[in-house]
Amino acid sequence: MSTSIGHNLLHQSLLCSTVLEHQSKLNSSGIPAKSLFQAATINQAARKSPISTKFYGTNLKARKPKFAMGSRRSAGITPRAVLAVDPTSEQVAGKFNLDGNIELQVTISAPTSGSIRLVNIQVSYGSDSLILHWGGVHDRKENWVLPPRQPDGTKNYKNRALRTPFVNSGSSSYLKIEIDDPSIQAIEFLILDEARDKWFKNNGQNFHVKLPLRKNIQNVSVPEDLVQIHSYLRWERKGKQMYTPEQEKEEYEAARTELLEEVARGTSIEDLRARLAKKNGHEIKEPFVHKMKNKIPEDLVQIQSYIRWEKAGKPNYSPDEQLREFEEARKELQSELEKGVSLYEIQKKITKGEIQTKVSKQLKTKKYYRVDRIQRKKRDLMQLLNKNVATHVEKHEISVEPKALTAIDLFAKAREEQDGGSVLKKKIYKLAGKELLVLVTKPAGRTKIHLATDFKEPVTVHWALSKKGGEWLAPPSTVLPPGSVSLDGAAETELRSSSSSDLPYQVQSVEIEIEEDSFVGMPFVLVSGGNWIKDQGGDFYVDLGYRSKQVQKDTGDGNGTAKALLDKIAEMESEAQKSFMHRFNIAADLMEQAKDAGELGLAGILVWMRFMATRQLIWNKNYNVKPREISKAQDRLTDHLQNMYKSHPEYRELLRMIMSTVGRGGEGDVGQRIRDEILVIQRNNDCKGGMMEEWHQKLHNNTSPDDVVICQALIDHIKSDFDIGVYWKTLNDNGITKERLLSYDRAIHNEPNFRRDQKNGLLRDLGNYMRTLKAVHSGADLESAITNCMGYRSEGQGFMVGVQINPIPNLPSGFSELLQFAVEHVEDKNVEALLEGLLEARQDIRSLLSKSNERLKDLLFLDIALESTVRTAIERGYEELNNAGPEKIMYFITLVLENLALSSDDNEDLIYCMKGWNDALSMSKSKSDNWALYAKSVLDRTRLALYSKADWYQRVLQPSAEYLGSVLGVDQWAVNIFTEEIVRAGSAAALSLLLNRLDPVLRKTANLGSWQVISPVEVVGYVAVVDELLAVQDKTYDRPTILVARHVKGEEEIPDGTVAVLTPDMPDVLSHVSVRARNCKVITYCLLNSCIHFRWVTFLWAVNYNLQVCFATCFDPNVLADLQANEGKILRLKPTSADVVYSEVKESELAYSSSTNLKEDGASPSLTLVKKQFAGRYAITSEEFTSKMVGAKSRNIAYLKGKVPSWVGIPTSVALPFGVFEKVLSDNINKAVVEKLQPLKKKLKEEENSALKEIRETVLQLAAPPQLVQELKTKMLSSGMPWPGDEGEQRWQQAWMAIKKVWASKWNERAYFSTRKIKLDHDYLCMAVLVQEIINADYAFVIHTTNPSSGDSSEIYAEVVKGLGETLVGAYPGRALSFVCKKNNLDSPLVLGYPSKPIGLFIRRSIIFRSDSNGEDLEGYAGAGLYDSVPMDEEEKVVLDYTSDPLTTDGNFRKSILSSIARAGSAIEELYGSAQDIEGVVRDGKIYVVQTRPQM
Repeated sequence: MSTSIGHNLLHQSLLCSTVLEHQSKLNSSGIPAKSLFQAATINQAARKSPISTKFYGTNLKARKPKFAMGSRRSAGITPRAVLAVDPTSEQVAGKFNLDGNIELQVTISAPTSGSIRLVNIQVSYGSDSLILHWGGVHDRKENWVLPPRQPDGTKNYKNRALRTPFVNSGSSSYLKIEIDDPSIQAIEFLILDEARDKWFKNNGQNFHVKLPLRKNIQNVSVPEDLVQIHSYLRWERKGKQMYTPEQEKEEYEAARTELLEEVARGTSIEDLRARLAKKNGHEIKEPFVHKMKNKIPEDLVQIQSYIRWEKAGKPNYSPDEQLREFEEARKELQSELEKGVSLYEIQKKITKGEIQTKVSKQLKTKKYYRVDRIQRKKRDLMQLLNKNVATHVEKHEISVEPKALTAIDLFAKAREEQDGGSVLKKKIYKLAGKELLVLVTKPAGRTKIHLATDFKEPVTVHWALSKKGGEWLAPPSTVLPPGSVSLDGAAETELRSSSSSDLPYQVQSVEIEIEEDSFVGMPFVLVSGGNWIKDQGGDFYVDLGYRSKQVQKDTGDGNGTAKALLDKIAEMESEAQKSFMHRFNIAADLMEQAKDAGELGLAGILVWMRFMATRQLIWNKNYNVKPREISKAQDRLTDHLQNMYKSHPEYRELLRMIMSTVGRGGEGDVGQRIRDEILVIQRNNDCKGGMMEEWHQKLHNNTSPDDVVICQALIDHIKSDFDIGVYWKTLNDNGITKERLLSYDRAIHNEPNFRRDQKNGLLRDLGNYMRTLKAVHSGADLESAITNCMGYRSEGQGFMVGVQINPIPNLPSGFSELLQFAVEHVEDKNVEALLEGLLEARQDIRSLLSKSNERLKDLLFLDIALESTVRTAIERGYEELNNAGPEKIMYFITLVLENLALSSDDNEDLIYCMKGWNDALSMSKSKSDNWALYAKSVLDRTRLALYSKADWYQRVLQPSAEYLGSVLGVDQWAVNIFTEEIVRAGSAAALSLLLNRLDPVLRKTANLGSWQVISPVEVVGYVAVVDELLAVQDKTYDRPTILVARHVKGEEEIPDGTVAVLTPDMPDVLSHVSVRARNCKVITYCLLNSCIHFRWVTFLWAVNYNLQVCFATCFDPNVLADLQANEGKILRLKPTSADVVYSEVKESELAYSSSTNLKEDGASPSLTLVKKQFAGRYAITSEEFTSKMVGAKSRNIAYLKGKVPSWVGIPTSVALPFGVFEKVLSDNINKAVVEKLQPLKKKLKEEENSALKEIRETVLQLAAPPQLVQELKTKMLSSGMPWPGDEGEQRWQQAWMAIKKVWASKWNERAYFSTRKIKLDHDYLCMAVLVQEIINADYAFVIHTTNPSSGDSSEIYAEVVKGLGETLVGAYPGRALSFVCKKNNLDSPLVLGYPSKPIGLFIRRSIIFRSDSNGEDLEGYAGAGLYDSVPMDEEEKVVLDYTSDPLTTDGNFRKSILSSIARAGSAIEELYGSAQDIEGVVRDGKIYVVQTRPQM
């Protein structure tokens, strides 16, 4: 009989949950058969079970049972008594650490009969601002009750809690609470520090303190069967968890205690029994003593079921099979009993294996997956949703008392100024109350080392120079300061005293100047009074290696970083360089400061740790440290990261990234084995000299992640039949060169030199040693992470310690087999099944990662390893996709998206992308006509999500990388590519490659073509490359220029002299920027190519007065890169019907082309504005809208009223007419505002464009004249519109601020530059404000009643977005749903593209204030969209799920809505008799038009 047994089969416990779950029949005592509770009672009442159990993972180890001859087992139930506490004693109910050194202690006094219970709460922090937020807890009630007896000063908080102030006693604060309500079982509380607005919690939960029972419970007991049932019910409530034996016992006793407390409060046993019977769903009869005469004891049934399991080949039974096997074992024994065999004889027969069993041999390992593929569980994708967005921590300055400068500080300051501030290194050492300064400067290319100390006794420096680490070389005579003495391998120089009136006493110093760049360092020690003064037992060392590094950028001011933290890191770096132990301990010490700094603080730690991991920082310098000390420091740091991961879900993504740069670590034994095991390898394999001895010395003094690579290189070398080239290849491929091996403090000079007879032993021992190395250094290595989670044991040999890592309890069922599947298939060439297995494993442990667990960091390292393995598998699987169809590529995309979503703090957009891909797959499989068009929209949205992810990395990480990299002297190339490498190392890069592979397939299938030519025009110009169009929008080019701009937001103006703008950004065809461009005769081309990275690109050509202008988005990054490479050259852009060709031309051709353009276009049109005057009214209704009072926007909407079909809604409108702004400005109450504006307008006329922002801010300070408020209120109410002031003064102030923002937009940059270009008098520009009630739209749309792409007047073109229209006309990323519809067939809209915009805007019932200037819609000038429309309330941004939107999923609904939009457009065009540009919304299927203008 084996010593191993599967869980749930032998041990009668909560582990056998399925038995309890599937068997509802109760025995006559009311106890479920085979339950933990019955078995526990038997074991308590009789002797210990003869079966000793121990857990390993999901298996239960057991010794074979041994029975005493002639023994009989008792099955009686023994009631248990409960001892009461000494009623006069005071008990400590709990001690907690609140924050740093602040401790909380709660003590309670057990009451005598009839007395109150006293709770004393003390905090080791004296403050007048501490508040106890508390309440009482009744039995099984979640809501707090408010005790009637309350301490002085207590306030009722919203009838949900009490708030009681603490009493400040100086160094601590205390509070006493008296509870006289016997029904209150416990109190719960939080502590609030009102002064700091800080809550103290118990690991994110309430503090919970149980109150003692009254004295009279000491003689109380409850029947054991009720304890059993209550335990079962508790187990059910907790989700039927897997318990260890110790946990089972705790649960059982907790159930007993709860029942005893109820009885102590007066509940009768009968009431208890009735309540438990009702909850359990069965009638409970009075318990009775089990008669053993005709019943088989449960322990014998267990043993027999174990024997059956062994004979069946130890299969992994399902819950139903476990239950069946248990009953079959019982039947076999019952059969023996019915034959007259005694229980004693049955025991003997079981021991000898003589009981007849009928069981078929099964597979040795029955897995829940097939050999080639796992069966993935069906999950709701929304269960993966995370919306943990980190909030921005505002930069705050900490007031610090300036410290008085010491003599050494003053000396250093003087030398820095003397050497021109070119400081390369500065450090002050504290030496027994004195200071030692090491200052390295580099004035005029010469390296100077200043040493200075405030010792009073004479000091001599004993020093040398080194060309490699650990070396002492005698300094050349040319660098010796005067009075120096040359020694063998060193020199001695006495420090000279220097006094100054600025210094309180003398400073001794020496200056050493070094010209030769070959020296990398200067080791030294000090001698004073016959004593050697060292750096913590080792040499001082001045690192000169940074002299060869690339010159750094200026550190800047640290904007966008947690600068105080980064400065602290920089200050501690010289200490951190000593060893990993120092670095990890410093990082652990800084974690609290990083947490307080929020997202940017943790970004700073990540940047620092990644610089370390990529070998940009020194790992070890002049310090020997034991492996177990490094391991312990790692353990300390990862404990901090684990605890922060539990308490701050918004930072989990950053914390995971930090953990991936740090090894797992571990206390004591794991680290010590690094040191011990190498000695055993040398002894066992007779390889004590040469390279192995050098490596042994390195391992003893400073082990590092390099040792994992060295070990792998040795294994590869041995496996390759001792090919030394393989050894070096493994090292070099992982960044370890010969120079690096020589740079260690314990350098490795030799190559491995093994004998052939050592091969097998070395492979065995080095393979085992690799596990030890990875356990410390490679927490994210898959095999190591799995081993740490599932548990392992490694015996010690001689002096070498043994290691036992226990398995993590309560892992999901089948999880170990899932991990085994991943390990077995990790090298498979066809990776699909592996990817499914890895992701299934990640899904299985996902819920555990959000729960409190002492081994959480082991689970985190496992999840990080699984994530990384998915990424490497995808990269290896690209070949598998070479000849794959679109469905397989789409499926791979869903897998990589799932991997990315599982690691993201805010993954809502990614989840909706996954849902979109699943729908696209279904549509493809069902041969839907539009599947490729729909998939293309999902692809575009996925690209936007990746761009957003990359932008987050750039914004959060790159500023810290640049600042910290600069102050630490990191190579500039490593700083420049920091974020790029982060992105490249993640799943986003793999996903982008898959999208690029799929894109051309979708385009071809959807017949999208390579180019979309909207209006062909030929242009010629010089190529100029800029980063942002915004940065040059006010520039005037003196020659025809083709701008290649990396970023275009959509709100900029095209600079004068520009003939084309090419960019990777593209707004919607009907956005404001596109409309303005078309109104300026812009002609559009869209290049649709396969090689898109994150964004789209399209060509938009325009004629802007006397110059032809091309506004362009290039779909192909290769084309865009080629255009950028032509910077400074002259190109001709020539469109054809299916392509756009560009070629280099001569300057003479440019002159001819420009001349032709000028002849065609003529002079710039002359546009003038008529200044509007105040007409005596602050507000008017739509019936009063005239050209003297309002702009075209207001007049057009008023004209539509009553003329459009009844099924088209027109919102009610009023307006603040022209001249009201000027009238308000002239009012006496705004005199101060006018005085501020006058000098600002003067600055603006003097070309100081920074004044624009100041003018806008000043306009917002205007006060509203009472007459304006009254007139606007009257007009709005008479028109049936709600008046904001009826909801309170605050609501009116919101409305007034929105009005002022509309007026202020007269001075926004894009409008100001636009009017100035065409020489419009900006002072004559007047702004009316159209006031409309916002329709909370389901959808918004823009219609062009003549197709702007083709100029086809028989065809309507429209775009639709979900939510408000600002995402369509504004600069929001993604595309709208677009369609065309023939005017003679309005029931048949044709969808051109599905939506990809990730964000929709929604708003409460509100008012919008629209700009309506006299400078919009002028003939020959595109003024539309230049000025702002402002809602009174802020819109809510919602991440959109198109898979639940009927406009996307329901063809009939879509046809109905799009046809209605087209009909509305056709009706309005017919009304005006000309092509129209129309904006509107859809609400509950009804069409509303909010504005229309002539289409240009």
